[in-house]
Amino acid sequence: MIVLTNKVRDAADLTTAQQQFTITDQSGRLDKVLAGLQTIWTRSQVDKLIKTDQVTVNGQLQASKYKVKAGDQITVAEQVVQSTEIEPEDIPLDVVYEDDDVLVVNKPQGMVVHPAPGHPDHTLVNALLFHSPLSTINGEFRPGIVHRIDKDTSGLLMVAKNDHAHRSLAAQLKAKTNLREYVALVHGVIKEDTGTVNAPLGRSPKDRKKQAIVATGRPAVTHFKVLKRYQHYTLISCRLETGRTHQIRVHLQSIGHPLVGDPLYGPKKTIKGKGQFLHARLLGFKHPVTGEQLTFEAPLPPIFKATLDRLDKTDLNH
Repeated sequence: MIVLTNKVRDAADLTTAQQQFTITDQSGRLDKVLAGLQTIWTRSQVDKLIKTDQVTVNGQLQASKYKVKAGDQITVAEQVVQSTEIEPEDIPLDVVYEDDDVLVVNKPQGMVVHPAPGHPDHTLVNALLFHSPLSTINGEFRPGIVHRIDKDTSGLLMVAKNDHAHRSLAAQLKAKTNLREYVALVHGVIKEDTGTVNAPLGRSPKDRKKQAIVATGRPAVTHFKVLKRYQHYTLISCRLETGRTHQIRVHLQSIGHPLVGDPLYGPKKTIKGKGQFLHARLLGFKHPVTGEQLTFEAPLPPIFKATLDRLDKTDLNH
């Protein structure tokens, strides 16, 4: 258990608040423990903070190798950061549907959904802000964003243009009444025609950049159906009950069929592309105002379709 306390600053100040962490059951090196307690800094950045005397333990400066123990209070000084204002950018959008309340966009591979460390601009949110007003529920970094897909996953996203629409769409996600179906190309031949992976997901204890199946994770359920079998690969559709980070990628890896092209969870020997071959093909929800059931479909991106065409000629399972 970790207790985090933020000393709030005036919103006009361009600083992160001083952060304090009270340790009850963590142990290990100071730099490693602190890196795992938050998502703002990497371990190398934490090490730099420690070496520049911006981290104290129980009010005392300590080295990165200091062994953290139960009861220690770690304090990180205020950090000056760049302005958090997100600039609208005139980036072309593939708008599948739009009215006064909602947008449905077909996100290309390679585009980050919202600003984050390492991706301050050129995101979908930057493009959306230029295009139309957005809901404010998720704050300044994720306006309008009801759900996300990974940078290298392509396909459909629903976006809220006002707070009423956002609440309605978020409630549908929570109640699992919306439709989200993906197409994925995976390594190996799946023998079953259909299947379900029901395994909780959380941050990997071995690599903080990854998600993993962990007993203390959040519930996650993925249903899959085989669309086509090749000699060395399988094309499947996946329907989500939950929308955890990297859910499809981790669940399929866990049953021995990692996504083709996945740089994080897949094998080194794979088909080269622009990342994992995963496409959010179908999206369905009730309109937040009219109540009409809406369903949208986005075709496979060219590189995905070209890869399947090539497999039809070279790897078809006769």
